[in-house]
Amino acid sequence: MKTIRFPHPLVLLVGFILLACLLSYVLPAGVFDRHPDAATGRDVVVAGSYHRVPATPVSPLQALVDIPKGMAEAAAVIFLVFLAGGAFTVVDQTGALRSGVDWLLRRFQGREAVVIPIISVLFATMGALENMQEEIVPLIPVLLILMRRIGYPALTAAAVSIGAAAVGAAFSPLNPFQVGIAQKLAQLPLLSGGGFRLAFLLLALAIWIAGTVRYALRHRVAPETAAAADPAALATGRNHGLVLLLLFAAFAFFAYGVLKLGWDFEQMAALFFGLGVVAGLLGGLGLTGTAEGFIAGFRDIAFSALLIGFARAIFVVLEQGQIVDTIVNALSAPLAGLPVALSALGMIGVHTALHLPVPSVSGQAVLTMPLLVPLSDLIGLSRQVTVLAFQYGAGLCELITPTNGALMAIVAACGVRLDEWWKFVLPLYLLLLAVGAVAVVVGIAVGL
Repeated sequence: MKTIRFPHPLVLLVGFILLACLLSYVLPAGVFDRHPDAATGRDVVVAGSYHRVPATPVSPLQALVDIPKGMAEAAAVIFLVFLAGGAFTVVDQTGALRSGVDWLLRRFQGREAVVIPIISVLFATMGALENMQEEIVPLIPVLLILMRRIGYPALTAAAVSIGAAAVGAAFSPLNPFQVGIAQKLAQLPLLSGGGFRLAFLLLALAIWIAGTVRYALRHRVAPETAAAADPAALATGRNHGLVLLLLFAAFAFFAYGVLKLGWDFEQMAALFFGLGVVAGLLGGLGLTGTAEGFIAGFRDIAFSALLIGFARAIFVVLEQGQIVDTIVNALSAPLAGLPVALSALGMIGVHTALHLPVPSVSGQAVLTMPLLVPLSDLIGLSRQVTVLAFQYGAGLCELITPTNGALMAIVAACGVRLDEWWKFVLPLYLLLLAVGAVAVVVGIAVGL
């Protein structure tokens, strides 16, 4: 009997683009009025302003044109992935990463399972601080080397990175792109409810780490040798310690730039390009070797980077068809007739459903919070709990939605099929969603 093969990620995303094209013919076109918001610097919707507009269906030909348009809209992210991927390939070819992995393995010999919690906490922290996602893509080759040397499956590299970062972001008390924007739109003090969120963040992260360790131990294979795990690494490099020190300094400056200087993707990309150049010269590759390292990195990361553009094209089609606001209005309107607790839990469901067509958490906040905050005031639900429902619904959906370009790119870079990832992540996702639901109910009970 021939088994049904799960679609290739590119086939899946093109299928979603064509589905969005079809929906532009089926769903009525409509929009909310918008006005500039001084607190967030973005245009936000006006509650109760939804109205029908003339239909603008997107033809199949136009949907195909929207693929390069999606790439253009995601250009800053794509170029970050390319330049950072090239830079880490250069660092890898100096031999410094292999040296660093060897040192790490010696330190944790016999206690390899400790590596998963350490790396997961690191990425969860970055997720909580700055919603780290696309920036992870270039790091995947390094994580794959480490996991192969320990004997853990490739999926573990995705779990400790994008998985942990998404959990950290969803439960974060201070993520500027999720809770920060949502609290501004709800006119709540920034960092308010921080202790409450932190308690549930620790619980959620413990669940995620436990699930990842369990999977890694159950699917453990024979550890690979250094040469087998990293056959591309060159032994001709030098100054490994200085290159690793440069790498850590670049990460520290990266965190400072994002959190304190308000860096966008262009500044991040420039930093990583500079890192690659200096690391190549310091590591003894020379100008030509450094250039060749960048080219090799561009080649290896190309597919993963371009998936981000294909994922973005789905939203471009929905936006051109003017049906995004229609979907938001249809999902949010029924909440007004529910009891307070059910309405709050319903908001989690609404945000989960909306995150498929609206893959940006900050964009979803701008689109939904001006509608749901007045609704929560009307039914007696606290605004803080309304923000919690947004965080858990939209944030946790980052773990599963195929319209999340970063997730698709990272899973592809790990060589893991999306159905394999879903098989691993769905039980943990549902458990974390239950934790979020409990947090919402407890928030209502304690008057958060």
